[in-house]
Amino acid sequence: MIKARVYVTRALLPEALTLLRSRCHVDVGPENGLRGEDLVEALRGADAIIATGVRLGPDALDALAPSCKVICSYGVGYDHIPVEEATRRGIWVTHNPDAVTADTADLAMALMLGVARKLRDCDLTVRNDVAPWGVAMHMGLRVSGKALGLAGSGRIALAVARRAQGFGMRLAYTGRHRNETFEAATGARYLDKKELLASSDFVSLHIPLTPETRHYIGAADLALMQPHAVLVNTARGAVVDEEALVEALEGGRLGGAGLDVFEREPHAHPGLRQLPNVLMTPHRGVATPDSLIDMGEACARKIFDTLDGRLPQDCLNPHARKA
Repeated sequence: MIKARVYVTRALLPEALTLLRSRCHVDVGPENGLRGEDLVEALRGADAIIATGVRLGPDALDALAPSCKVICSYGVGYDHIPVEEATRRGIWVTHNPDAVTADTADLAMALMLGVARKLRDCDLTVRNDVAPWGVAMHMGLRVSGKALGLAGSGRIALAVARRAQGFGMRLAYTGRHRNETFEAATGARYLDKKELLASSDFVSLHIPLTPETRHYIGAADLALMQPHAVLVNTARGAVVDEEALVEALEGGRLGGAGLDVFEREPHAHPGLRQLPNVLMTPHRGVATPDSLIDMGEACARKIFDTLDGRLPQDCLNPHARKA
């Protein structure tokens, strides 16, 4: 029996593809993925693809259209996949909202703690053998018992809220609508965006990137935040206006920022790279073997469902074709 062909746009942890290889022929792109015509040619004839680290344009969708049944985003985000274009070509698009939850929430808390307690500067002090250690060196911000505002009330926001409960933090959240299930699980108060920004010691972002959420945090929003407050972003880089963030941090109008995502990845705004009150990680929210394997296996199961004529889980456009 001829195996279905799956193209993976960028090299992944080998163990993440073990389940997929048990049933499909798998071709994997290079470490940083292909671009342009090279990508288009690699996609031709694929029955399914796992898309990560590469933005798919109209030419790529045209190459996929005759054969491809499903595009699986390896992570939770799918702004690199033109869902409407895929729908017009009868291709399902899925993503992985569950597999990334725990590790991304862990990193959000790590960034929050790291910025608050100035761990970057503390580490450099010890590495550079700076002495003596004064009592007032690297004075930080207490996390326990402080007010945490969450933008969003989805899976990752819920996981962060549960971790924050262990620190006795006072929880609030905002979104387009109240989420009574979230409130029951966390005790968080629903606030409008302005109230949340003005009252929180820490603000953590957990919203998707859409045309409506681009620059969700801009200059006017940062102006509402308290001067000691810390902004944490493990969602998508472009939900924050980085230029406005740099200006707020440089002007002392914001206490600090912990960032795992950036507007123009893999490059952070030059101003952010110069600021001591910014802690940055290179989009490492799911950088554990556990998450990477879970994501690969989740993609495999969605591809298997598609090949068997079933609607895959977490499908973003079920109307694209009939199950």
